[in-house]
Amino acid sequence: MSPVRVLVVDDSALMRKLIPQILQTDPSIEVVGTAMDGHFGLRKIEELKPQVVTLDLEMPGMGGLDMLKEIMRNQRVPVIVVSSHSTEGASVTLRALSLGAFDFVAKPQDVAARMPEITSELIGKIKAAAQSRAVRCIPEPDLHRRGIKSAAEGKRQPTRVVAIGISTGGPQALQYLLPQLPADFPAALLIVQHMPEGFTEMFARRLDEICAIGVKEAQSGDVLLAGRALIAPGNRHLKIKRLPLDHVAVLTDEPKVNGHRPSADVLFESVAQEFRERSIAILMTGMGDDGARGLGAVKQAGGLTIAQSEDSCVVYGMPKAAVERGLAIRVVPLDALANTLLAQCMQKDSAAGSGETGLAAGTGKS
Repeated sequence: MSPVRVLVVDDSALMRKLIPQILQTDPSIEVVGTAMDGHFGLRKIEELKPQVVTLDLEMPGMGGLDMLKEIMRNQRVPVIVVSSHSTEGASVTLRALSLGAFDFVAKPQDVAARMPEITSELIGKIKAAAQSRAVRCIPEPDLHRRGIKSAAEGKRQPTRVVAIGISTGGPQALQYLLPQLPADFPAALLIVQHMPEGFTEMFARRLDEICAIGVKEAQSGDVLLAGRALIAPGNRHLKIKRLPLDHVAVLTDEPKVNGHRPSADVLFESVAQEFRERSIAILMTGMGDDGARGLGAVKQAGGLTIAQSEDSCVVYGMPKAAVERGLAIRVVPLDALANTLLAQCMQKDSAAGSGETGLAAGTGKS
């Protein structure tokens, strides 16, 4: 196979030197050029025809976001953002993902000394981007839903628990899925999105602004509530613990699983143990196989397991691992996933209404 052709766009002369040095350690990648701002970058795309672009967002002249908009409008080349690991950097990176960037890599604090630490991550994402489907630029939903949320919020016990594992392509997919769920959604949602520390809190806030359900970054002790999604913080595993009256989130610093913390396997296995047949586990777009083993645990416990369909994934890695192992009971495209959850959870909610009305009343354990 021919090497993946990469264009590096960054206003820092140091980064224009370091990134090619990192990438040239892999013979399957070829850096075909560099550019110091968006104007030069767009010209180089036309001239050099790269398969992937790495893009800094903070640049003079035409900045990264404006360049990204032009790429999504005209060239549709996959873009990997090389992001500053700061609050401001997280904000603009999440904006880039919503505009259609494939993924991002956070620069280390000490760029010169620690840039080699992200070598495998950057190389892996470049290879995945070159083989991926184009990221869909999903329009933000109607924000009138926010008015519904405040009136419907309450401490309702969930009838079911939905656990989601997701990675590359996840921000766009969750931005599409979660706003379709109504404020009175009867299940609690728990989400592992592979994302570095410092990014997940802002990501949760952005989702909360556009959803009728509540969305927040999980904290230890958070009670599971119907109509609320908890997102695992970067660099912390998310588990569930049963207390006498409620189920609560528990964060741990245990070792990485499948190279990830948080890990979907850790979440799914905890959900399977606590909620058994009242659990729904979903593996969505992403690289690797994190979550496949945990999906099997949910299936074995009697819960429903779902894999996102190949044609609707940006990267068909995590769902593929589950499907190939026979662990996904259903395969559902992204645009049908909300209705699938509504049908499953609303049906269970009605059944529970005649007797057992919440998870605290019984977890399905024998």
